[in-house]
Amino acid sequence: MPARTVEVASASGLHARPAALFSQAASEQSVLVTIETAGAAPVRASSILMLLTLNVDHGDEVTLRAEGEGAEEALDALAALLEKDLDEEFPDR
Repeated sequence: MPARTVEVASASGLHARPAALFSQAASEQSVLVTIETAGAAPVRASSILMLLTLNVDHGDEVTLRAEGEGAEEALDALAALLEKDLDEEFPDR
């Protein structure tokens, strides 16, 4: 199963706006994507509520996993999103 480990760049981690933007992008992928932190079970990346339960802060590492046709592309797109400070990239959302 393809995976990507990424350091979260958003100043607020995966809370509020960044979590909403990330979960929306994950729901638009053609494959199911999960996200996990060290010591926590994987959750659906498309679920904002599940993302918030991970309590991911700025600089924390998360691992994304997906399987199936389009998994590599989905992981690349979502990893690139997490590597941006979404609070600054989309201030009005």
